[in-house]
Amino acid sequence: MFTDKPHFWINYPMLYTLLRPLLFKLDPEAAHCVTFNAIEKARKLGLLNGAPFSCQPRKVMGLDFPNPIGLAAGLDKNGEHVDALAALGFGFIEIGTVTPRPQPGNPTPRIFRIPEANAIINRLGFNNHGVDKLIENIKQTDYRGILGINIGKNFDTPLEKATDDYLIGLRKVSRHASYVTINISSPNTRNLRQLQQSDALDELLSALKSEQAKLAEAHGKYTPLAVKIAPDLDELQIQSIAKLLLKHQMDGVIATNTTLSRVGIEHLPHAHETGGLSGAPLTRSATAVIRQLHHVLQGAMPIIGVGGIMTAADAQEKMEIGANLIQIYTGLIYRGPDLVREIAQVVCANRTMTI
Repeated sequence: MFTDKPHFWINYPMLYTLLRPLLFKLDPEAAHCVTFNAIEKARKLGLLNGAPFSCQPRKVMGLDFPNPIGLAAGLDKNGEHVDALAALGFGFIEIGTVTPRPQPGNPTPRIFRIPEANAIINRLGFNNHGVDKLIENIKQTDYRGILGINIGKNFDTPLEKATDDYLIGLRKVSRHASYVTINISSPNTRNLRQLQQSDALDELLSALKSEQAKLAEAHGKYTPLAVKIAPDLDELQIQSIAKLLLKHQMDGVIATNTTLSRVGIEHLPHAHETGGLSGAPLTRSATAVIRQLHHVLQGAMPIIGVGGIMTAADAQEKMEIGANLIQIYTGLIYRGPDLVREIAQVVCANRTMTI
């Protein structure tokens, strides 16, 4: 049963509500750093004392989740703030995207808020310190919950050699991750989404499943693999991807990444910026992909729903139409930690939700 007792020695949700107008006056990347610095200081001073909400625990991909609410990849690319993020009540945390070699990402500015639409456009381009640094950071964390690690390819790795980068990432993170996400759907690495096409995806998944089996035998630990797909897919493309996921016995699918669509926000400032759009304008299309995946997969593979979850109702809808777990990101930027609590309250109240 969910009990709405404080997860923090300080009322961080209320504090965020007060501070958000000030943070939104800063450049988005600067605000990101300021926010994490504040959380880390509070944690080190003993002002944060959080634990996962105990709410509809479930087994997904062979893993025991204390609740179905996760943090999507992208907020903590290098695994530098896992302990602080764990204090917000998440049932699981996903870090990355990380690449084999460090890379700076795309030129700044590269993040644009669209507050009129509760949305963000980003073209970060997998900026990260590299997989070795991420592993160093993980080794220093106290977190013992479910940790997903999202891997991608370096921007200058030719597409025909992309599989090599994913194999490097898998080999390095497998022992440290509860599960590994294969990111083939970011719109901010040139041609990356071509890996969602049938022949390329078939080759990639075959190589990854083979390596997964070898790593499991070598380390005595089976690490599930999930594939993260785009929202900008038609019905036939979704069916094709789903069939390949089943063919290669992938452990899960994450739907969805950010969108290239600008439908409904064309008139707003920054809408013309290139990059992936997240937030409220993504809600319907991400939900549509989950619904189609669920129809094709028929429960044969778990779905992690992400994209435009700005309220508890958004999370509930995604779970009712087929998502076993959900993740948030942009909703956390706009709503703060209270969104996690709000979703937990609604999920726990709905006993008919499929597990």
